[in-house]
Amino acid sequence: MHARDTQRSQLGMLLKNARDTLVGERYGFVNINCYDDYRSHVPVSGYADIRPLVERMIAGEKNILWPGTTRRFAQSSGTSDGKSKYIPVTADSLRRNHYQGGSDVVSTYLNLYPDSRMFDGKGFILGGSFANELTLPAGVKVGDLSANLIDAISPLVNLVRVPSKRIALMEDWRQKLPALVKASMRSDITNISGVPSWFLTVLKEVITAAGAATIHDVWPHLEVFFHGGISFKPYREQYAHITDRSRMRYIETYNASEGFFAVQSEIDDPSLLLLLDLGIFYEFIPTDEVDDKFPRALPAWEVKEGHTYAMIITSCNGLWRYALGDTVTVVSVNPLKIIISGRTKHYINAFGEELMVYNADAAIASTCRELDCAITNYTAAPVYAGDKSRGRHEWLIEFNREPDDIEAFADTLDRHLCHENSDYQAKRAGNLFLDRLSIVKGRPGVFDEWLASTGKLGGQRKVPRLNNDRRVIDSLLHLNNMK
Repeated sequence: MHARDTQRSQLGMLLKNARDTLVGERYGFVNINCYDDYRSHVPVSGYADIRPLVERMIAGEKNILWPGTTRRFAQSSGTSDGKSKYIPVTADSLRRNHYQGGSDVVSTYLNLYPDSRMFDGKGFILGGSFANELTLPAGVKVGDLSANLIDAISPLVNLVRVPSKRIALMEDWRQKLPALVKASMRSDITNISGVPSWFLTVLKEVITAAGAATIHDVWPHLEVFFHGGISFKPYREQYAHITDRSRMRYIETYNASEGFFAVQSEIDDPSLLLLLDLGIFYEFIPTDEVDDKFPRALPAWEVKEGHTYAMIITSCNGLWRYALGDTVTVVSVNPLKIIISGRTKHYINAFGEELMVYNADAAIASTCRELDCAITNYTAAPVYAGDKSRGRHEWLIEFNREPDDIEAFADTLDRHLCHENSDYQAKRAGNLFLDRLSIVKGRPGVFDEWLASTGKLGGQRKVPRLNNDRRVIDSLLHLNNMK
């Protein structure tokens, strides 16, 4: 009942606000009176469908996807045609969604931990930067979502966070990293917010600069890490090594360029509570219908527990029935709680194994725990069968702490993948359809070099974990062999 009433209210608000926009007139928003009307009038779309309209918004046209003129855009990961996505960041999406989502996260944390003293010190927010390779109209800003959020935030917030806006928005990480260390190590940091992989590097640099053993030796009042962007599982043990476990808490968020969607709402439950009243209307498509021309979408109040769906959003940033590319598994329907299970395009299904990112993250975490090693980054792709060989998965892994035996690591990872994914296990049975995976050790820094070569180093940029083709891994392997 709560999900239905709240979401119907959100949809009504969105349609009313945008009825005089180009897209509102195109689809007759004024004549849409209920959800069934909406899904019959408006098609599901991907970024390629709206790219021309977004480009018109960047050029300064108003009332296109959302009322008024939009001056901010979040640059997100590239699409299948190799071009970046530019997601509108409207004033309404900042106010109703992103900033309100941040407030909800803090409220959730304080409810879970009423003994918190996080406001006695400062927050360390790790952000990205604005793009400088684009020729943009005056007043238009394009960059990481985090850069837009930091740039647009109330100046009063700067009194309770580090680093300064100037440092936070620096583009060159060779200059930014030492500046972040210098700006933070003498502050009383109580909370940190950012992407786990990037923050791990920063924390290690702070520890080294301070000559400390753990980050709590530098920041004794640090109590919580608000993290998101990528799975925390592969990094949990590394954070355990550089923190005082008895004092450190972790809260996961689901905050993407397209919107702030969910937050971990229970201490021992990793699932995420979907935030239903932040200017977003949600729909869910069964994963086996993702590629259908007319997929069967379900509203939030009709999803079923235990089912996995592709998530579709309608939002106050002007995205209408927009396919995020994320898949989520519904853990609970009342309240509506999800886990992020992967990407509709970031998976491996070359041999019918349907390996999802969350399977890979869980298997990597279990393997590292069992063999007492740690990774910095990884990607994997299929190697297709030859005349005298079966297909297999090839993994490129950059280790933070290497295993004693790389072949034993491969055996263990293969075993944990079988445990995490029954389809993978079935294809591996008896080596009949799929050979054991192989591993290539990545030299230190190779993933950062690859990201830099694509113009995507820093901030919220990340390496695709799994791919059905070899474009990403082959370019990384080429770079890995250059030095």
